[in-house]
Amino acid sequence: MSTFAEVVRSRAGDERVGLRFEERSWTWAQVVAEGARRAAWLRNARVRHVGLLLENVPDHVFWIVAAALEGVVVVGINPTRRGAGLARDIRHTECEVVVTETRLAGLLDGIDHGASVFNVDSDLNLLPERADLPSVSPEPDRTLLLLFSSGSTGAPKAVICSQGRLGALAESLAVRTELTRDSVSYLCMPLFHGNSAMMNLAPAMHVGSTVCLARKFSASGFARDIHRYGVTFVNYVGRTLAYVLARPETDADRRSTLRLAVGTEASPADAERFAERFGCRVSEGYGMSEGVLRINRTADSPPDSLGLPVGGLDVRVLREDTGTECPPGVFDEHGRLSNAEEAIGQIVALGQAAAFEGYYNNPEAQAERVRGEDFWTGDLAYRDADGFFYFAGRTADRLRVDGENFAAASVERILQRWEPVEAVAVYPVPDPRTGDQVMCALQLRGEFDPVAFADFLAAQPDLGTKWLPRFVRITGEIPLTASNKTTKTPLRHAAWRTDDTVYHRPTAELRYDRFAAEDLHRWESAFITHARAALLPPEPGSPRR
Repeated sequence: MSTFAEVVRSRAGDERVGLRFEERSWTWAQVVAEGARRAAWLRNARVRHVGLLLENVPDHVFWIVAAALEGVVVVGINPTRRGAGLARDIRHTECEVVVTETRLAGLLDGIDHGASVFNVDSDLNLLPERADLPSVSPEPDRTLLLLFSSGSTGAPKAVICSQGRLGALAESLAVRTELTRDSVSYLCMPLFHGNSAMMNLAPAMHVGSTVCLARKFSASGFARDIHRYGVTFVNYVGRTLAYVLARPETDADRRSTLRLAVGTEASPADAERFAERFGCRVSEGYGMSEGVLRINRTADSPPDSLGLPVGGLDVRVLREDTGTECPPGVFDEHGRLSNAEEAIGQIVALGQAAAFEGYYNNPEAQAERVRGEDFWTGDLAYRDADGFFYFAGRTADRLRVDGENFAAASVERILQRWEPVEAVAVYPVPDPRTGDQVMCALQLRGEFDPVAFADFLAAQPDLGTKWLPRFVRITGEIPLTASNKTTKTPLRHAAWRTDDTVYHRPTAELRYDRFAAEDLHRWESAFITHARAALLPPEPGSPRR
């Protein structure tokens, strides 16, 4: 099928249950019919760009179906955005109508978004009772989705996804997700993000399996829904598996119907524990809303690696300053990367710039990604001698301590081994004299034991001496984007100026003490002494630089 509209049309007469939400269900034929009603409304209102400010409710699916049928652009709007940022997203993508629900409609009050509002809780009477499918199908190159990036490293960018691209993904990812007609998928990641639209809804519609919607991800509700619906497949992003594992295990978990979980950014330990708990497979990989390339694990991939590029694409790790290829990583007897400065670079898909459909109305961001015929991902990695890729963080996740460059992700992988850790983020904070210091934020099971933490660090043979955290922030919850990815921007912004408890390593000795008021004064005075006061973090509550 050449377009997603054709995928939708193929389900028009399908009486199998296609969508479930709480106590209700719809056949695929009914889903398409609901989409046709909304397509007719869009056509009569002459809407070209419609924004969806909705949680994972059935109407979210119905309006995506409507946009596909009518050839309208649908914009996934992040409901965690607020104020001027939310208004900017709506105006930037030229939404003429924002479809929302009562529980979110208040977010639009008092902001200059420039669109009319359609509330699915009160305005469905404006739709026709029934409508035929549109007589003309959109072309493959017609834009269907504008999907905002996660915003984990800056302002979100609207990624273009055409009818043809989503149609092709529906078919190819049906293979990747192993969905069949009899599958039951659980869709709990936000539909405004590419992961759920591409990795769950589209392939499920292609094969005609059943999709079970959760309004939003809930760690406490995850296992309940898996058992309740007889789920066989789930997609995930970020720390989803860790949150599920933090909930008490039940006898039903090991008897679950779950067969496969596909996603990104779970730690190897969490993936293994999740697979054992639910009796399923976990398939990790690397992908982007921008598309272009995927890196998936293979049967012989080393435990911490991303795997190899899919489809034989020429994907390399290149230096950001010269564009030359980085040499393979060299590992010492403890498995530590010993040539990080030379081996770590940006993941680049050579000759694949044309596969990127672009960012909407954002030539600056486009220029960062497309350089000649190549696509630069903005993500860091290194490769081993066998060509396997290892994730090394975002481009903002590099640290330079005492002249040594290394990636935050390398330190995070080690800290995740400590049994009390639920989640960890490593990031640079300024040093009073030069370069960076290592700071980590830990979300823990139970209380922090500084002696046990120091003992753990001392026992890690692959932890470089420059990698030892100078500051440790103990937090109740590490900040996330709406798609469950860690966002380090507020952590870097606050540095050691936070209401959370902070420990520090005052000397070269591996010992952690509470970072008290006198320590703060002594530390920050050194910035003034060495003429680096401009690098001090802003006072709490001040705007981010």
